[in-house]
Amino acid sequence: MTDSDLAEISTFGYERARDELVNVVKMLEQGGMDLDDSLALWERGEALATRCEEHLAGARKRVEDALSRRDAESE
Repeated sequence: MTDSDLAEISTFGYERARDELVNVVKMLEQGGMDLDDSLALWERGEALATRCEEHLAGARKRVEDALSRRDAESE
């Protein structure tokens, strides 16, 4: 995986990263690739999964912040 691949993935929204990750998993499950191609695809899948986790963590933080503000306002 190159730096430009990682830079590209870092710009993906959640849905795009998730959809591509689903495709990566399907391709890996089908097999038939040589070891180097499989490893490269697996590395891309790891980067995509990390990007999805970043989005979910951000969303979780936003929800927690909103709930905290709501609770503070109701006190």
